[in-house]
Amino acid sequence: MIKAESLNFGYTSRRKVLNNISLTLGEGHIHGLLGCNGIGKTTLLKIICGIMRPDSGSVSVDGVDPMLREPQMFRELMIIPEEFDLPNVSLERYAKIASPFYPRFDMGAMRGYCEALNVDSRERLHSMSMGQRKKAYIAFALACNVKMLLMDEPTNGLDIPSKSIFRRLLAGYVDDSRMVVISTHQVADVESLLDNIVILDGQGVVLNATTADICRRLKFGKAEESDSVIYTERTIAGDVAVSLNETEEDSQLNIELLFNATTANRDAMCEIFKK
Repeated sequence: MIKAESLNFGYTSRRKVLNNISLTLGEGHIHGLLGCNGIGKTTLLKIICGIMRPDSGSVSVDGVDPMLREPQMFRELMIIPEEFDLPNVSLERYAKIASPFYPRFDMGAMRGYCEALNVDSRERLHSMSMGQRKKAYIAFALACNVKMLLMDEPTNGLDIPSKSIFRRLLAGYVDDSRMVVISTHQVADVESLLDNIVILDGQGVVLNATTADICRRLKFGKAEESDSVIYTERTIAGDVAVSLNETEEDSQLNIELLFNATTANRDAMCEIFKK
């Protein structure tokens, strides 16, 4: 479990990116971390990993302060940043060097992930394209079998077939003892995977709810005259809206529409989900 309480961080006194962040992320979920550019999503992931220190507040990862950098925490936590640099060795060699830090690493599983993603694990990483390197690192990360896997824009650089394979592999990775946190702007790439949505803005956490709870409270699409509309926008297909789901009928979640509604009508969304 990852828990943040009253977390604040600013790069300078004028540039505050995290304000009073309090949230809990549990196992058994693929959490989507959403927010506008510059709101602090990547910074939050780095604080969770102990790479950066908050100005105030606290974070715990399975009850451990990340800034203590305890080996027990790092055995169960991995981050795939949006941009990274790897040594000029093959993925096989890299895995042999790095895998001892992860007690449940499975070389056979890594090779299977590489085969699925069409990556040659014997090729030098510097000889690969950016997209191939990202797929190679994803294969290694999944094979480490950590409890908490953090991903920052994981689909950037992947081609369309690879995105589909990535979704399939990730769906098979999560179980009741594991979690994945995905920070992304490419919502369409992962929308079908997410079962918990976290939305940040300049004031803190606007929303932290399961997709089931969101669809129980809200409905998405064309609004009827009798609907209690929270947000509406015009599209080529006509007006679409986010409304109160007063009948609690099944509704198809539209994360982009949800995000826009949260940005446009923060107070209403906070009121709906504070219960």
